[in-house]
Amino acid sequence: MHIFGTMCSLSKMVNQQEPQEIKGIVEEALPNALFRVTLEGQDEPIIAYLSGKMRKFRIKVLVGDKVNILTDPYGGKGRIIKRL
Repeated sequence: MHIFGTMCSLSKMVNQQEPQEIKGIVEEALPNALFRVTLEGQDEPIIAYLSGKMRKFRIKVLVGDKVNILTDPYGGKGRIIKRL
């Protein structure tokens, strides 16, 4: 591998922000494994989708469940990674 290729990949890693893990409560179940979730400390809900492992092992998420979410650093959808 070229030295320049390594430097480019390292600079990309430095510029990316790490996703934050936040707790929230499921407010509404939407079609296609999407959920409207209210995060702790925020009034406005966000849209979140189930992670692949939760889909694979068919872990059910219901309205009122507490969940851990990885938020998108760009302000898009969140990913539900754990049901508490």
